[in-house]
Amino acid sequence: MRISFLVFAGGAAASTSYLAWMADSFIEYGVSKTRSYGEATLYEGYEAAYALTNNETYAEWYRSQIDGAVVLENSTIAGWRYDYYSLDDYRIGNNILWWYERTGETKYKQAADIIRAQLDRHPRTPLGGFWHRDPNYPNQMWLDGIFMADSFYAKWTSLFDAKNESAWDDIALQYDLIDSRTRNRTTNLLVHGYDESLKAVWADPVTGAAPLVWSRAVGWYFMSLLEVIPLFPKSHPGRKRLEKYFTTLAEGLKRAQDEESGGWWLILSEPYPGAPGNYIESSASAMFTFGWLKGMNMGLLERREYLEPAQKAYSGLTERFVKQNEDGTLSWEGTVEVGSLGSNGTYEYYISIPVVENDHRGAGPFMLASYELESHSSSFEG
Repeated sequence: MRISFLVFAGGAAASTSYLAWMADSFIEYGVSKTRSYGEATLYEGYEAAYALTNNETYAEWYRSQIDGAVVLENSTIAGWRYDYYSLDDYRIGNNILWWYERTGETKYKQAADIIRAQLDRHPRTPLGGFWHRDPNYPNQMWLDGIFMADSFYAKWTSLFDAKNESAWDDIALQYDLIDSRTRNRTTNLLVHGYDESLKAVWADPVTGAAPLVWSRAVGWYFMSLLEVIPLFPKSHPGRKRLEKYFTTLAEGLKRAQDEESGGWWLILSEPYPGAPGNYIESSASAMFTFGWLKGMNMGLLERREYLEPAQKAYSGLTERFVKQNEDGTLSWEGTVEVGSLGSNGTYEYYISIPVVENDHRGAGPFMLASYELESHSSSFEG
């Protein structure tokens, strides 16, 4: 597979990649200036687009989305509630830290410190895991929350408190807890989350585990592992454990990949792949494709094992979910709107949620996958 360099219809942009083309398209559409995790995920696609192209337009647009709308001039975060504990809210901290590293401006450091201090106050399960949200989901850990909070926790620690062994132990604990309670040791896939108190309507009476493997939740976890592994001190035993969580999950996803489309089903638990109502879902498929590509680029996965399925997965994304519009922009299709363990956790619940267009939680991971492919193009030609 060779990288295709594409052109906007009508010459609106000359000779651009899927990554840049998608970045240009979302600027054209307009993106809400919020600190929600959906926008935070999309913004990482712009970090990748800037890294690939050095196009200051991307950085300027991105900063216009953050300054004054997320990070205020008094170094606080717009609309931040110091008494509200939801892991989803912490994801934007990664973007704020990106701007701190780029500019060195203290307002970004001080804004990130607000989120870090909130983590110290965040309610925990008896074993020490962060509640997904207080008071809605007491004693529950979701795969989603690992992506939302622990990547930021690790990034902040690596920048400002790298010698704090207790912090690294605590970060590793979050992964150890959720992996031990949600992973199926036969398939190496993880269910959506678990309830340590065993009280949720969906909780297994012995383990507290949710019943089903919801693919996007697994995608959040897969991506977070790649974010956190390189930040961990090489001497810390948690790093090896996280690497194993990643590589074994990568292997499980290889077995779960749909042979025809190259993508992954919304619900991956047997017997549901191919069942009525189930479908190949775009955000998870993009996350898993990104994970394989980056895993190979980081040296965690063998190219001889993952190159061909990753190529097939990426081709499936572009053929199935990327649509060129008449005005030359790209649309991203096929992303499920939401998935929550605030439900009864049944198959019927998950397949009842609508699919939406141009969802940032799918477009952002597609941009990241495109970056891994395009920035290492010679490694993926064949």
